Amino acid sequence: MSRFAKTLLLVLLGLLLGSGTTVFVVWKAAAHYADVIAARRAAAEAAKKPQKPWDFWTVEIENLASDLRSERADVKKREDELDQREARLNLESQELAKTRKQIEAMRDMIDQRLVEVGLGEQANLKKLAQTYAGLSPQAAVAIFRDLNDRTVVKLMSLMKPDAVGAIFEEMSRESVADPNLARRAASITDQLRLIRVAKPPTTP
Repeated sequence: MSRFAKTLLLVLLGLLLGSGTTVFVVWKAAAHYADVIAARRAAAEAAKKPQKPWDFWTVEIENLASDLRSERADVKKREDELDQREARLNLESQELAKTRKQIEAMRDMIDQRLVEVGLGEQANLKKLAQTYAGLSPQAAVAIFRDLNDRTVVKLMSLMKPDAVGAIFEEMSRESVADPNLARRAASITDQLRLIRVAKPPTTP
């Protein structure tokens, strides 16, 4: 091969290599710009698409959830207040029941201590009361020792105050040797305060 031919060949190869490099650079730049354009088009398409429903209602849902939480807290507060009120009512009911039982117990105790002179026994008791009132206080106290308190109370309720006072005075004197007699005198005095004497019905 002549020198001219070799030179021509080298020139052609240089042109080819230069053209290829230029094509490669141009192609690479074009590919980059194509990607940028495609990304912009995709973003534009995405912007044109309608938002999802839950994207629109996110704020409203949060507000609704907040309202529900607030209402739930109010309901819980009212339930707590009702529970406290129910507890107070139960406590008051228990206190009322306790007081009622105490009153009933006191009523029963009063009924037990209360002496009532019936119409059927008044005539006999009056005769006995007159008899005991005619005795000396010592003799009356000696007899009363063998009688129960209710009978003694009935008899003394039909006596005159002077006779009753003399008997109590004698019981007090004898209580120095017999302390039980003083306690019995106090019990009889208390029952005399509560005694009831039945009255015959009035005729119209």
